Amino acid sequence: MRFHRFSRLSALLTMTTAAALSSQGALRLANGLEFTPIGTLLLDGAIYASPQKEYFGDGAAIPEVRIGSVVKYDRWSAKIEIGTAYNKVALRDLYFQYDFSDSDLIRLGAQVHHFGYMNSTAACNRTTMIETVNNSVFNSAHIIGVQYFHTDKHIYGTACAYVEPDATAMVIGEGGLKKMGFGLRGRLAWHPWAEEGKMLQIGMSGDFTTPQHDRSEGTHEKFTYSANFPTKVDQVKAIGVTVDRARTRWQFTPELMAAYGRAGLESQYYFSQVNRLDGLPAFRAYGAYVTLRGIAIGKDYTYSRSLGGIATPAPKTLELVASYNYTCLSDASASLYGGRLSDLSVNANYYINRWMTARLRYGYTWIHDRTAEGPDRLGALQARLQIIF
Repeated sequence: MRFHRFSRLSALLTMTTAAALSSQGALRLANGLEFTPIGTLLLDGAIYASPQKEYFGDGAAIPEVRIGSVVKYDRWSAKIEIGTAYNKVALRDLYFQYDFSDSDLIRLGAQVHHFGYMNSTAACNRTTMIETVNNSVFNSAHIIGVQYFHTDKHIYGTACAYVEPDATAMVIGEGGLKKMGFGLRGRLAWHPWAEEGKMLQIGMSGDFTTPQHDRSEGTHEKFTYSANFPTKVDQVKAIGVTVDRARTRWQFTPELMAAYGRAGLESQYYFSQVNRLDGLPAFRAYGAYVTLRGIAIGKDYTYSRSLGGIATPAPKTLELVASYNYTCLSDASASLYGGRLSDLSVNANYYINRWMTARLRYGYTWIHDRTAEGPDRLGALQARLQIIF
């Protein structure tokens, strides 16, 4: 217990020091190296209402603390970022990058591989405070692989190859891996308009993956879909299913973004199919979200070319957000019932300054068509103060 308290305190002190350095800009050395400290601190509070209230505890938490640095030299750069969440330390980003030009670059290492519009921003910077359940289910945060980026006046595209999401933990952990699953993924988005107060983007992402490692069986014949209820203060599983005897998985997600003046729309549809061995029927899952954004106080929305989506609003901006997302992990033809989840939320985001944002969220989540036991209703009022530099 003392160690955990000490590690948290050390992380906070380190972040405070790094923030002070960051405010002074990057550290440039005589040999041409440039160091920029980066970090994240999330402070969350939540009050829950549910017919199964015994599963959820009101309170506060520090769901994530990150610290790291970006090092640049000429066209080369590298990023290393580690974080602690719920008393567990994990690697976040660790990659090397080479910029061919202002429009093209390549990254190698552990990173977020784009699969749809939601991956344009970091998970802790979602306008809905908590990322949609379907993006948690059908996406993977940090994967080891190589990713190529291209941006120009009308196109944003990525192409990547990667190994299975759990590769880092398995290689480091006891026993390691004799074989890894692999995947190929790509995103292509077209934006005919990407100017301040007038934006439209249509895109499509695809993903092909071979099965992941099953520690209990020692095989590569499974895929697991799972997500918690949309809250970080208390972690409670909401829906989930494991598809065994898997051969391959195919996924795709079309995306839409539009903004005019101070109003914006973001949406995705997800489809996933696992083809199986021994003549077993394929498993199919799907989901979608629609998010409406509006600036109550502040200037028009702008486009971020580096992210391929709406840029973070300017300081002193008050933003109101409404979102609905639906996820289905039940497929009668495959006799697998992971559940159907709906989540409706309203949010208020105030961008205090360049580094600090305050968020307030109320969400209602309900689940049905699930064989596993657990809560099926949750109303949650949540608040967050975050620092990202």
